[in-house]
Amino acid sequence: MKAPEFDLGVYLVTDRACCGPRGVEAVVSAAIAGGVTLVQLRDKQADARPMLALGRRLLELLRPAGIALVVNDRIDVAQALDADGVHIGQQDLPYPEARRLLGPGKIIGVSIGGDAEAREAAGWDVDYVGVGPAFATATKADAGAALGIGETARLARLSGHRAVAIGGIDGSNAAALYAAGLEGVAVISAICSAADPDAATRRLLGLMREHRAPIGATR
Repeated sequence: MKAPEFDLGVYLVTDRACCGPRGVEAVVSAAIAGGVTLVQLRDKQADARPMLALGRRLLELLRPAGIALVVNDRIDVAQALDADGVHIGQQDLPYPEARRLLGPGKIIGVSIGGDAEAREAAGWDVDYVGVGPAFATATKADAGAALGIGETARLARLSGHRAVAIGGIDGSNAAALYAAGLEGVAVISAICSAADPDAATRRLLGLMREHRAPIGATR
């Protein structure tokens, strides 16, 4: 069994604080209308039950649209939801264990931020890597120093995998990342904090279409 097809192009990572009183569901719904290609349920503070309940509501929005949902960190929640996959960081369960638990039919993405992590990921059959922080970001306190466009692209190539850039990305700098060879950009505040999440998503989608190389051309 293979993992489902997915497009990293415009990758929304949810954040309750950034979404504010309108809520995560309303922002995700607007992002779907704007053309988002992948959604990650991320909530570092939520307990399992409310996260599971929110995940179920998001799946009701995403599945009819054919958009995959991955869960940040929480393999237990992903399993309970039968979500499309997970995204794990360097402090989470190691990739081989995550794959053993989830099996070959789920998407697993892994965060990388340096050469050692990129080389380790190169030895795994991960579905994609998240490279960052590309730029300074306020939404992840322990993100580390910004890599910049060239270093983000270099680490993506070193990993040998499909890659999405994350960290401080918005409509002002996404084009340069697509042009440098990244398959996608993962954003939090650029959509979740936007006055119009639909329009913000459409802008990123337009930049992707204009600047992204054909998938596989740079790997």
